[in-house]
Amino acid sequence: MFTKAIVCIPSSNFASGLTTVDLGVPDFDQVLEQHARYCDALSECRLELTVLNADLRYPDSTFVEDTAVLTTKGAMLTRPGAATREGEVEAIKPILQSFFDPLPCIEAPGTLDGGDICEAEDHFFIGVSHRTNEAGAAQLAAHLAQLGYSSSLIDIRAMTSILHLKSGISYIGDNTIVVMEEMADNPQFRDFNLVRVSVHESYAANCVRVNDRVLVPAGFPEILEELRRRGFSPLALDMSEFQKMDGGLSCLSLRF
Repeated sequence: MFTKAIVCIPSSNFASGLTTVDLGVPDFDQVLEQHARYCDALSECRLELTVLNADLRYPDSTFVEDTAVLTTKGAMLTRPGAATREGEVEAIKPILQSFFDPLPCIEAPGTLDGGDICEAEDHFFIGVSHRTNEAGAAQLAAHLAQLGYSSSLIDIRAMTSILHLKSGISYIGDNTIVVMEEMADNPQFRDFNLVRVSVHESYAANCVRVNDRVLVPAGFPEILEELRRRGFSPLALDMSEFQKMDGGLSCLSLRF
């Protein structure tokens, strides 16, 4: 059960952030509306929110998940693979230190984005991507092992359809992984119950289990119906403006 979450209000220069997709320029009024509804949803799931002010220095700073990896036994600061985002870690560090001590950090030459880390109970899937390199993955794996967790690597560098590992898979409890069709046959998932997401709904593979609910992006009826059929309680949220900037539901909070 999560009890807390950290979120950051999008800055007015949000559209100047990094993106690998060409879906148009985000409408900032809608960005703020969608973010506010996201925060409301977390509160409805009984989480106490720490809300950080918008930071004009870092247009991508609303995607707080990339700055740290949090577990019930400890946390680790990341070292983002995009140089323009490195300052986000120092900015959020004082907040995280009020909850976690000690708070080690990925060191150079390692890079690691939190969006490449998928926790499945006591096991962590670590994505090696264009933002997370082998050195960063190895540092996190060693840290997790010290905390008593196992981990394994999934190399997604050859995939052009996703930026981070969690763009393609989400663990939603009950031994169940939501996974985009392109990744569904990975043998590392063979012991899990899989919810396979069709190609035309692949964005919906990034969903988030928050206590009794599963947050899912709105506009993807097949995955919504499948989750209901399997006994989950999905809550659909409009993410259209964040999708334009490579963002998903998990990216917008650090939950613990």
